[in-house]
Amino acid sequence: MSTFVAGNWKTHLLNDSAVALASDVAELCNGTDVAVFPPAVYAQSVRQALANSQVGLGLQDLSDLGPGATTGDICADQARDIGCQYVLVGHSERRIRQQESSDWVAAKAKAAVDAKLVPLVCVGETLQERESGRHVDAVMQQLLPALQVMQSGDRFMVAYEPVWAIGTGKTASAEDAQAMHAQIRLQLAERGLEQTLVLYGGSVKAANASELAEQPDIDGALVGGAALNGQEFAAIVAAFREKK
Repeated sequence: MSTFVAGNWKTHLLNDSAVALASDVAELCNGTDVAVFPPAVYAQSVRQALANSQVGLGLQDLSDLGPGATTGDICADQARDIGCQYVLVGHSERRIRQQESSDWVAAKAKAAVDAKLVPLVCVGETLQERESGRHVDAVMQQLLPALQVMQSGDRFMVAYEPVWAIGTGKTASAEDAQAMHAQIRLQLAERGLEQTLVLYGGSVKAANASELAEQPDIDGALVGGAALNGQEFAAIVAAFREKK
């Protein structure tokens, strides 16, 4: 797998519309290089809609602990039990709203890997951090705890999403995105993790997908709002498949 496109549905959709969208994704962009991340309560319904396709299924978060007394959590064994292969950890919305630390995110990533799930470790700077020139340091501080718990051969991905470009309609220029991806790639290579895919997120749309895909260190996309439209999501997938 040389590229990957993930659709983060967040808390959009109800059961029937989630199933309909999953069916569209299965028909329009079937392949192992695609996964969808529905609300957890609809994951099993979505899995059934994807049953005759190769599209992967993921959750939007995961507990760092196993089965036990952690009310409201979903553990890795449960995620696997309902057919998930992927999980998002450390999305900026959770880092902010749930005050998730980078060490906590790293523990979630490790729990996922240990359970043979593939975590997408999300990192990204705020607008203030970018404008002050601290954007690279901010992203590396988020990323390094996760890299420190990984070993060569562990399967995971990194998703770079500048916080100021998530759901705002703003997008980092392809050159700015590439520059950050190159920095992330250097950190991965230093730890023998150079095969790890690095995805870009933050208002990815059909209109900008091809330009992003042309960048040498952008291996795919973590798509938010545009993932809720099957046709637009398929166009983004197609743009990255052209990269292969």
